[in-house]
Amino acid sequence: MASTPVQKVHGLPPASNYSICSMAPGNFTHGLMGVNLQMDNTTTYTLWLTIVAVCLVIVISRLVQGGISQLRHIFNLDSDHVQQAYWARNGSVTWPWLKKHLVYAPLIKKRHNRNFQMGRLNMGTLPSRFHTILLTLYILSNIVYCCFLNYKSCNKVAILAELRGRTGHLAFVNMMPLMVFAGRNNVLIPLLRVSFDTFNIFHRWISRLVVAEAAAHTLAWMAAKDVADKHAKQQSTMMLAFNDNPFLSWGLASLFAMMIILIQASSAVRHLAYETFLHLHQVLAFVAFLGAAIHGHKGGLPLTKYVYVTIGFWFLERAIRWSLIAYRNFGLGSNTRVTVEALPEACRVTYQLKRPWQMRPGCHVYAHFPTLTWSLSSHPFSIAWYDTTAATIESEKLPSTTVDLANSLPNRKTTTTITLIMSRKSGMTAKLHARALAAPSNSITIPGYIEGPYGGLESLHSYGTVLLFAGGVGITHQLSHVRDLLASYTASTSAVQKIVLIWSVRTQDAFDWVHPWMSEILQMPNRREVVKVLLFVTKPRHAGDVVSRSAQVKMFGGRCKPGRIVEEEFEKRKGAMAVTVCGPGAFADEVRGAVRERVEEGVVDFQEESFSW
Repeated sequence: MASTPVQKVHGLPPASNYSICSMAPGNFTHGLMGVNLQMDNTTTYTLWLTIVAVCLVIVISRLVQGGISQLRHIFNLDSDHVQQAYWARNGSVTWPWLKKHLVYAPLIKKRHNRNFQMGRLNMGTLPSRFHTILLTLYILSNIVYCCFLNYKSCNKVAILAELRGRTGHLAFVNMMPLMVFAGRNNVLIPLLRVSFDTFNIFHRWISRLVVAEAAAHTLAWMAAKDVADKHAKQQSTMMLAFNDNPFLSWGLASLFAMMIILIQASSAVRHLAYETFLHLHQVLAFVAFLGAAIHGHKGGLPLTKYVYVTIGFWFLERAIRWSLIAYRNFGLGSNTRVTVEALPEACRVTYQLKRPWQMRPGCHVYAHFPTLTWSLSSHPFSIAWYDTTAATIESEKLPSTTVDLANSLPNRKTTTTITLIMSRKSGMTAKLHARALAAPSNSITIPGYIEGPYGGLESLHSYGTVLLFAGGVGITHQLSHVRDLLASYTASTSAVQKIVLIWSVRTQDAFDWVHPWMSEILQMPNRREVVKVLLFVTKPRHAGDVVSRSAQVKMFGGRCKPGRIVEEEFEKRKGAMAVTVCGPGAFADEVRGAVRERVEEGVVDFQEESFSW
């Protein structure tokens, strides 16, 4: 008669003759009994290899795109639009098709960054088609790993133990990308040239996955505990198990913190009071990670090291951020000075920085006002304008020695000034506008500091035609590009031949926000040859106010129609064409749709600046 094969049980010595079939269910409610560590490690390695493989594919594609862009830039220096005609045509049908149907494509039809509204509640946005595919594959892979269990086990409680181990294992592993993607100084941002806004999308969805795996981990333990109690023919001891048991108590505390995060991080709750959300979110996240670390340490779980690394990265990223803030904004004798001017429905905020910064077109910073809000919260704003000046202080004493001659050389101190436009909304921006408006000169000077610069990952110098769409305060992102491209055209350091700035505003009052900088741009050399400005006022006070200044600066009443503009400029393009947009979600979606209609007909690249979190 054939004997029943003995199944190996984790936690027993190899020579043990114990059979998993004869073990009591209570043995599988604690420790690593029944947990398949070998398979857990295999799923971990597979998960990491998947992430690395995706990153490598993105890096290679970015390198190829960057190489083509660099060649286009070099060959088109000092060339006219006729010579750039070669670069205006697609070299293949595959990449344009992928851009239209995958890379630039919304999930459904045209809607991507336009918020779903339920009354006054902001219900969030949809990820793009490409992001959805990546997220779906990642989440499905985790589900497959969790379901890959030994269903032939002769002890069904052992299956619950294996599920408990697998889900807890994956929750620990996923905490690392969860935290990396949340960091503003994430090294993958410049490496992959992927925006922080995109990483935030992945951060949110992976966090939901971690909560689901932690919940499944707890439910698997509860189910095994219930079976064990029934097998022992006793009343449920589930709640008593937490008494004087820090291993279980801290694990439960971590799960509770995650469940609260799941609710308060939803778009509707997050946008109601962002500052409150942000600080509560950080406290709850700390409790969740701390609870997971103690839970793993008390239980002797092998994967606790992942939680330690995650917590270490969190503290390191914040230490770097605050060290850079301190270095760039504070010093002996002087700190960064902030001047706030009240404008119609907005504030012009100017920072005279303690130390010079290296700026790139399209950058943004995070603004802090410690005396204005009760918290250390910060908000992202695009840099509208920046100036770097060198103040020369020369000695009036004639040099008499070599030492005097060295000391008499000019002492140059570089000063960097950056300016932001903050549209008045609610919360911090409303308080700032009210305080400046109440001042006698509509201007105040208050303590403040900024963090950054971030962004500015893409250069537009290799394109012959550049269309810059702006909606409302989104003009701040585009001004630096106009200034940079026009200066590079004059210096013959870029391929640009045509710059079209399209700005849509509700009323003419918004023109006051950027009047001094637009005046400076319009006075730059070669502006008439290269730059065209199209202004759209959706709600003009009087029809007579909508008057075009010249052929290069045109004003229109009514809504901007990006599809028509892209179509007209595409037919008259010079060389390769880039289209960028910064503005409300619905406006950006229209521009995206217009680009997708043309992307298979010629070289058209699309870039969007958004702060959807």
